[in-house]
Amino acid sequence: MKGGIGQLMKQAQQMQADMKKAQEEMASLTVTGESGGGMVKLTMSCQHQVKELAIDDALFGDDKDMLEDLIIAAFNDAQRKVEKTTQEKFSGLAGGLNLPPGMKLPF
Repeated sequence: MKGGIGQLMKQAQQMQADMKKAQEEMASLTVTGESGGGMVKLTMSCQHQVKELAIDDALFGDDKDMLEDLIIAAFNDAQRKVEKTTQEKFSGLAGGLNLPPGMKLPF
């Protein structure tokens, strides 16, 4: 039994090192959310920091409420892409631990 616990601890330490590396990589990854057929683009890091907002000049003469809605939609699109990218990046890290079905680790 002692060998099993030692192996589990070794796997946990390796997973912790892999998670740290993945988190560092995520800091440099960005995604771009779009709305209005690409007229509003919002670039966000995978650590949820907005890096850039680009609004097509044609939208400045339009309805303020519509522009606000397009910015929100682009932000939400970027958020979804961050979540998808994060899940893809971290999904394989817990694979070696043989966790019971349905048990998830907090990422």
